[in-house]
Amino acid sequence: MDKDKAIGIFDSGLGGLSVLRKLKQELPGEDFIFYGDQKHAPYGEKSEEEVRSLSLSAYRFLQEKGVKATVIACNTATSAAAPYLRELFPEDIIIGMEPAVKPAVEALQDESKSDKTKKRF
Repeated sequence: MDKDKAIGIFDSGLGGLSVLRKLKQELPGEDFIFYGDQKHAPYGEKSEEEVRSLSLSAYRFLQEKGVKATVIACNTATSAAAPYLRELFPEDIIIGMEPAVKPAVEALQDESKSDKTKKRF
């Protein structure tokens, strides 16, 4: 990845600022551009087509800024638009919120961890 380019983050509002804060802690040498779409928030009340369209607009805005990767810090946009954006832009790095869900699903599916999982969740 190009160290001179920023990482883009978008959310349907300002909740993604917590993701930005964490990324700044974990990646202190990186620059970030945050796009919070307060004009159209919340996305949860919109159709999948609307969320895809709004997410595409946010994605294009960040691409125009020259970002090297895009983090979708919105569960609704991840669910409705991340696969769509990845299909449209297969060469680009598009990270949604689903990585946070994968460990939980794995823990719940692993019967040997079921007692620990019940206590944690």
